[in-house]
Amino acid sequence: MRPTREIARTTTPDGETLTLLEHAGDHIVRVGGITLMSSSAHHSEEHMAEIACESIAEQSRARVLVGGLGMGYTLRAVLDRVASDACVVTAELLPAIVEWNRGPLAPLAGHPLDDARVQIEVGDVVRHLGSRPTPYDAILLDIDNGPEALTTDGNERLYGGRGLARVRDALVPGGIVVVWSAFECPPFKDRLRRAQLEPRAVRTRARRNKGARHTLYVGRRQP
Repeated sequence: MRPTREIARTTTPDGETLTLLEHAGDHIVRVGGITLMSSSAHHSEEHMAEIACESIAEQSRARVLVGGLGMGYTLRAVLDRVASDACVVTAELLPAIVEWNRGPLAPLAGHPLDDARVQIEVGDVVRHLGSRPTPYDAILLDIDNGPEALTTDGNERLYGGRGLARVRDALVPGGIVVVWSAFECPPFKDRLRRAQLEPRAVRTRARRNKGARHTLYVGRRQP
């Protein structure tokens, strides 16, 4: 059996230990001993970007917000689907995650942070949304295991009425938000609807055509 090697570790705002591990060629991030993400399973993140960018793939000067950097796969999938003059803002709470993506994780998704279209904001995506940024054509939120499976307790405010209102107000008319979830959360569709975001849920696989099923919650602001 191949050993698991710890590459780095940091601490979340809640005091949980976040570790970056390598095992049999795969990279794994765990929080509090629970696997948060793995380099062996990122198809659902790519599907997320496909949905979010479908209508803006050829749009000039499209603006996209990616909430949560992770291992860079969501960001890479967005970059592969938008034009050369797009602006892709990536909000990541933990400075260590950014450092890891500039270091040992960088090759996994093809060094997405080196792309000139990317603007990194180290900080809380909720605070960023509340700062009234220039509206986005698409927002992707991949910062937790879902609306009811939070990485940090402070993220709860993102998925309630006030947080979703901020998301809506940060979208252009007709803009789209996609929220990644490891689990089904049927009440979340109602929350999206109450926030005046036309909702739907898309089931997808962790790996292409196999693996666990994840849910992508999609909300579109009315034109």
